[in-house]
Amino acid sequence: MPSAIETLGLTRRFGNRVAVDDVTMTVPERSIYGFLGRNGAGKTTTIKLLLGLLRADAGTARIAGIDIATDRLRAARRIGALLEAQGFYPNLSGHENLDLTRRLLGLPASEIDRVLDVAEMTAHGRRRVADYSLGMRQRLGLARAMLGAPPVLVLDEPTNGLDPEGIADMRGFLRELPARSGATVLLSSHLLGEIEQTATHIGILSHGRLVLEGALADLKAGLAMEVAVETDTPERALLVAREHGFDVARDEAMRDRGVVVARFAAGEDVREATSALNRVLCIAGGVRIHALAPRQRSLETLYRNAALSAAPAAA
Repeated sequence: MPSAIETLGLTRRFGNRVAVDDVTMTVPERSIYGFLGRNGAGKTTTIKLLLGLLRADAGTARIAGIDIATDRLRAARRIGALLEAQGFYPNLSGHENLDLTRRLLGLPASEIDRVLDVAEMTAHGRRRVADYSLGMRQRLGLARAMLGAPPVLVLDEPTNGLDPEGIADMRGFLRELPARSGATVLLSSHLLGEIEQTATHIGILSHGRLVLEGALADLKAGLAMEVAVETDTPERALLVAREHGFDVARDEAMRDRGVVVARFAAGEDVREATSALNRVLCIAGGVRIHALAPRQRSLETLYRNAALSAAPAAA
């Protein structure tokens, strides 16, 4: 699949601190790429490098095949962005705000009606921005980012500050955006649940390094299945399970509830393996089980595993 964004060894330092560290990432065309990482991981710096707002100290970045370093202006016209600071004139209408940007870009007036339609804002285009809800302002920001039909859209926390209904509306809109606009979407967010319901691909940054990337469905399919076992004798459960060949460990996040987690290889019959584990603990080990529940393969598990695997290198 062709790539909408490609970086190779992208690096940016601020003094002695490496904010983006040898990042090589690939964002397929027409995908929704969830860009994840904790605060300070390097997401914002990477986005600024892709938008041409910062220059890289090393490495390359290409937008729709155009090298940012050698043809910054042409690359900039291939990418639209919705950043947290929207910068609208509140006493002007949405249409008038878009017209200002449209004139700066030298685009025909018909572009305004096109992007308002794609953003589902046609009915509100003549209203003052001061009268917009936060969700409507986000939609207007999306419309502005789509002026000129750039093939790549970078959206930084598009659901930030929205209420639950607004988040659900934005989620549905973002899922359809590549089909409606023809664009690839790079979606930066800290909301794992929203990314899991929206993105087709993900990239996870930790301490400035890209520690995991790929199609979300493939990455989740490759996860080992887990079963959580709650017991009042977790150490006894660990000992017995390990003696019978099970891969088990304490769940540190649920240590106060005595939860032990058993991991099963991808493709293993989890029902049979769980039944065998239950028999071993109860019959062979005399362990009293309060609850036994499979855990779904999830983006949260991927994120946690990626962060843990990156921790020693970061130290």
